[in-house]
Amino acid sequence: MHTSPAALPGTGDAGGMNVVERCQADALARLGHQVELVTRRSHPDDPDEVELMPGVVLHHVNAGPQTPLPKSAIDDHIEEFSAGLAARCGPADIIHSHHWMSGVAALPVARAWGVPHVQSFHSVAALPGSPLSAGEPPESPRRVPGEALVARESQAVVAISAAEAQTVIDRCGADAERVQIVSPGVDRELFRPLAPGERRWSWPAESPETWPLGYVLVAARLEPLKGPDLAIQALANLDPEIRPHLVVAGDASAAFASYEQELHQLVTESGLVSQVTFVGAQQRPELARLLRGARVVLVPSHSETFGLIALEAAASGTPVIAASAGGLREAVAHGVTGQLMDSRRGEDWALALTRLLMVPGLLERMSKVSRVHARRFDWGWTAHRLAAVYRGLLDA
Repeated sequence: MHTSPAALPGTGDAGGMNVVERCQADALARLGHQVELVTRRSHPDDPDEVELMPGVVLHHVNAGPQTPLPKSAIDDHIEEFSAGLAARCGPADIIHSHHWMSGVAALPVARAWGVPHVQSFHSVAALPGSPLSAGEPPESPRRVPGEALVARESQAVVAISAAEAQTVIDRCGADAERVQIVSPGVDRELFRPLAPGERRWSWPAESPETWPLGYVLVAARLEPLKGPDLAIQALANLDPEIRPHLVVAGDASAAFASYEQELHQLVTESGLVSQVTFVGAQQRPELARLLRGARVVLVPSHSETFGLIALEAAASGTPVIAASAGGLREAVAHGVTGQLMDSRRGEDWALALTRLLMVPGLLERMSKVSRVHARRFDWGWTAHRLAAVYRGLLDA
């Protein structure tokens, strides 16, 4: 089977793909399928095409300036991307678009080729006035009608969780009969517990561990939607006698250039300058080291379609405290692999963190079950499920 996933928001890293897109492509290729990934060229040095692994080829097409762009500006170049997609790849058996802009660009190409179009969203526009839209840049006026178009006109919509499926049905008008849930996987060789004698991650990397109470971790883009400010507030409300260090891993995007400075200011105002470390975005192997060395991972997002970081923490044997939002309710087994929080008050998160840190044996018990929980999610299974969706459309 020959599939062409389209991913318009190029950011310069492996074609601007998120982890789910790349891992799905690799897993499909391991089943013997040919996958052509197409993304926007975001740097003049991006090659026209490159083989990422046997069976997976990445194509860069020109669509707007050859530089990273905020998402709010990328949709000005949808038509250019559509033309580039049609020219770059020959007709595929299936086009599977990731993100709404890619879907709007790819839908007419799929129709011209006479092949099914599959849509994955990864995020859906916030409702006007909803709390998760606070601090976000204004939505493109094309986004809501674009999401509705691809939700209603695609032959299938692939959601990553039941929470996302409900969103695309209720807010985008997708036909429930065309919506399929395909859960993500986790690389359990990369994301694993600490080995006997293995040293925990420390900062700088070459220095001995200097935090006697260890560290807790937030790993996410630095933007209001991800809620790293809540993690800082939780730390500020902890008893200093039991307070671990807080490591914040992630960079601000172009749309939130000032937000990281706001977080640094909050750290200063909270008197935590010596107890919070910002380490920027991390490559996957270094993120895995961070996760398995942390005592607890905090996921304070306002919304998540799934919350893959919570699953990667589970595979690493690290319990999670997460917002009870979207797919995080499916990624975290409440009370077993971590704690789900309805509150967004720093005091309440501090209480939850205190319990995990102080109840004898609790972290160890959660760690063991977390690893069992993570075995439910496998990229090979994801690929088999996706291939079944594709075959069903082709047979029809």
